[in-house]
Amino acid sequence: MTTPTMHRVVVIPGDGIGPEVTDAVRRILTAAKAPITWEAHQAGVAALAQGNDVMPQSTLDAIAHHKIALKGPCTTPVGKGFSSINVQLRKRLNLYAAVRPVRSLPGLPTRFENVDLVIIRENTEGLYSGVENEVTPGVVMSMKVASEQACMRIARWAFRYATHRRRRKITVFHKANIMKMTDGLFMRCAQQIHENEYPNIELQSLIIDAGCMKLVQDPTQFDILLMENLYGDVVSDLCAGLVGGLGVVPGANIGEEAAVFEAVHGSAPDIAGKGIANPLALLMSSVMMLNHLADTRHDDTCRKAAARVRDAYNLAISQGAKTRDMGGELGTEAFTQAIIDRMVD
Repeated sequence: MTTPTMHRVVVIPGDGIGPEVTDAVRRILTAAKAPITWEAHQAGVAALAQGNDVMPQSTLDAIAHHKIALKGPCTTPVGKGFSSINVQLRKRLNLYAAVRPVRSLPGLPTRFENVDLVIIRENTEGLYSGVENEVTPGVVMSMKVASEQACMRIARWAFRYATHRRRRKITVFHKANIMKMTDGLFMRCAQQIHENEYPNIELQSLIIDAGCMKLVQDPTQFDILLMENLYGDVVSDLCAGLVGGLGVVPGANIGEEAAVFEAVHGSAPDIAGKGIANPLALLMSSVMMLNHLADTRHDDTCRKAAARVRDAYNLAISQGAKTRDMGGELGTEAFTQAIIDRMVD
């Protein structure tokens, strides 16, 4: 019997409920026979407690070296001088594509059914570029940055993703009627990639306010949503609310050289240590991670492990094994075990 290739993955447990949900996910992946070995590093409050920066260089170096990481929720301390951990990760590792799949889960009733869409967000520019200054006392300005290189890069990535995942349509959310230069450039780049490289994928554009209205009217009319940084941040949380909240959607930040998969909810320090945290979002992100490893390293063992995990949590939830935030009664340990018990080789 051939010994599977083991993939070394950086794991950042985070803080608050982070260590609890990370431990649960590691147990489930072990039960699924995922070919993973872990290398633990810190960020956020946990890193500060060890006398490091909120984003230690050693953590960044490890991700750059191994090219893949799974990150639990991390708290960015509120105060002067602390920038967002997520923003630092994305910029310093050039993780330019944020990917948020959003789908309805069997056994988790919400206002809408059969939601299955993906938000792809440009991760490095826009208003999150951090270019701010005080023009005159009492007047501050924040600059929205858009470059043709970044707009073309994320558009091409989205169309490539759509082709690989056999998706049928990309919808660009924009405000080019007002921000004619920045959003206009973003929209034109998507149109150019569509016309020159991927004419087989349908392209639609919507002004973002109208798009948000259509989302809450009928999200099933959308397939892939493509947008710049700030819009993607807001809309991805809105879409999570359509299927049950941030606790039931995964997230990934992907670049040419590295990828970080993460739970997109907060660190919830108020429930840390109580054994009631829901590990599902981080678990779903780990499934994305395994599929990414399968795609980029051509290892079908990872894809099989991902399917085992996905099928197990789908079955558990459909049979009523849910944590409190999903309307059930299980704590972290019982929910983790419920998934492991439903694992099929």
